[in-house]
Amino acid sequence: MKVAGELLGNLHDAYVAGDRAYDAQALVQQLQQQGCQVVIPSNPTRKTQREIDRHLYRERHLVENLFQLLKRFRRLAIRFEKLAESFLAFLHLGCILVWLR
Repeated sequence: MKVAGELLGNLHDAYVAGDRAYDAQALVQQLQQQGCQVVIPSNPTRKTQREIDRHLYRERHLVENLFQLLKRFRRLAIRFEKLAESFLAFLHLGCILVWLR
């Protein structure tokens, strides 16, 4: 969370999806000033809950699940490949195997 503002500093006019851990007022305000649509659910302890697009939030969850499935392939998780081309080839193969699942 400490470097999220720096990492997203050059992002403009985009949807930014994240989980509740990124519900910091400073980060949300920064993203809104940059013209971004924030899809981060509010922390349950907040007095005012922010409305989010539930469909986009579900899409974020699907992408997160894809990364979890890809990490099960040890070769991808540990990055055995020395060349970027070989790593990308195994990443494509892993995506195909997840899709065929």
